[in-house]
Amino acid sequence: MATKDPTAVERANLLNMAKLSIKGLIESALSFGRTLDSDYPPLQQFFVVMEHCLKHGLKVRKSFLSYNKTIWGPLELVEKLYPEAEEIGASVRDLPGLKTPLGRARAWLRLALMQKKMADYLRCLIIQRELLSEFYEYHALMMEEEGAVIVGLLVGLNVIDANLCVKGEDLDSQVGVIDFSMYLKNEEEIGNKERNVQIAAILDQKNYVEELNRQLNSTVSSLHSRVDSLEKSNTKLIEELAIAKNNIIKLQEENHQLRSENELILMRTRQHLEVTKVDVETELQTYKHSRQGLDEMYDDARRQLRDESQLRQDVENELSVQVGMKHEIELAMKLLEKDIHEKQDTLIGLRQQLEEVKAINIEMYQKLQGSEDGLKEKNEIIARLEEKTNKITTAMRQLEQRLQQAEKAQMEAEDEDEKYAQECLSKSDSLQRQISQKEQQLVQLETDLKIEKEWRQTLQEDLQKEKDVLSHLRHETQKIISLKKEFLNLQDENQQLKRIYHEQEQALQELGSKLCESKLKIDDIKEANKALQGLVWLKDKDATHCKLCEKEFSLSKRKPVRVCDSCHAMLIQRCSSTVP
Repeated sequence: MATKDPTAVERANLLNMAKLSIKGLIESALSFGRTLDSDYPPLQQFFVVMEHCLKHGLKVRKSFLSYNKTIWGPLELVEKLYPEAEEIGASVRDLPGLKTPLGRARAWLRLALMQKKMADYLRCLIIQRELLSEFYEYHALMMEEEGAVIVGLLVGLNVIDANLCVKGEDLDSQVGVIDFSMYLKNEEEIGNKERNVQIAAILDQKNYVEELNRQLNSTVSSLHSRVDSLEKSNTKLIEELAIAKNNIIKLQEENHQLRSENELILMRTRQHLEVTKVDVETELQTYKHSRQGLDEMYDDARRQLRDESQLRQDVENELSVQVGMKHEIELAMKLLEKDIHEKQDTLIGLRQQLEEVKAINIEMYQKLQGSEDGLKEKNEIIARLEEKTNKITTAMRQLEQRLQQAEKAQMEAEDEDEKYAQECLSKSDSLQRQISQKEQQLVQLETDLKIEKEWRQTLQEDLQKEKDVLSHLRHETQKIISLKKEFLNLQDENQQLKRIYHEQEQALQELGSKLCESKLKIDDIKEANKALQGLVWLKDKDATHCKLCEKEFSLSKRKPVRVCDSCHAMLIQRCSSTVP
């Protein structure tokens, strides 16, 4: 025979004890038929068994003073894994009467049972085996499959309602000993089991009805909350609808205003364009007229320039002629001077000859007179030539003055032409600038028109979106109306179920009252049977008088109907007038 592992045997024993305690607690609680308190023995034994299960395989932790072996450490770890368990941990730490970690662990187990979440908390703890390995050995019950089985069994405790007072209870000094006598079956319990079956069935029906009522209440509350949320959403949607309608009206008004403004802007732009067109046409006409006048003036100036240039060429030709003549005159003058010098030389020679030949003067007197006449003629010619040279010089001066005046007039004409050309260019530039400004205004107006068209398109799209939103809101309102109808139907069904529930409660109350009456009648019958032991039922022939009033039986005073020996035993041979 192979020896079993003692830790496995311990785990199996603890698992069986947990099964028995949980099963016994559920059966006794259902038969008990009300909320359990801390003095209920199966509940106390359940906590003891759970304490032994949690202590199995627990590691010993060394402290400064002693060795510590408590289950509060792994239970305190649940707060980190399950956030809803923080409330239990905080309330356990705030309890004033608890001083030891074991007492806190016992209070934690009681609060978890009252919350009906013990299975959820321990399931979170079992899943994290790496964290549990800090507190338990590898062969501990919480580290093996038995722990998961016990957690699965704890789910059944959610049907139990427990009301435990943890404040005043001394949980630190309690001794956790398992009472096995509670789980051993007696013959009396086997006999009473048949009676408890019916009561258990009635309690099951009651619990089933209560559970149905809870579910219905929860569904009704959820429906109420849903209806409230739907009504709130409906009111919000109605408000949003009203806001959307107001926005649509405002947008329509703004659209009308913008249309009117757009029409006014279009009219103004058209008028402005017409005015600008008329101005441009008039300016173009004036420009054409001015340009024709300028062309005519330019042609006149050109003609004047041509005439002046021709005059200048003529003057230059005359000047060149005069210069040639001047050169010729100068040459002639030079020749004359040479002649004069030569004549002077000759005169000197003649004087010398006269001096030398004074004697011959008389002879040469006639010759001298002739030479003097020639000299006079030559002097006259020289005077004439000098007058001609003076006239030529004055003419040259006049020609130079006329040239200077012509050059000044040409310069002034050129300056006037340049000024006129600059004025024409400035006017043309200003006109081009005005035309470019008008073109820019036209471009801006076209862009404004495009922007307005895009804005209209966006407004139309917004209107379409608002229409879609309105249709969606109408669809949602229809849905809300259908949900209201469903809610009304559910309310009717709830009322019908409440009526059924009240009828069933009345039926249960009547059954309970009938059961109580039947128990009382059974007790009365038992007492009557005890009292009537040894008595015999008389025959109808022999029963002629009533035993109480001692009157004869007749049609008015009839005999009682005999049912059985156990029922109506006290009414034997009594008349109908004395029957209670």
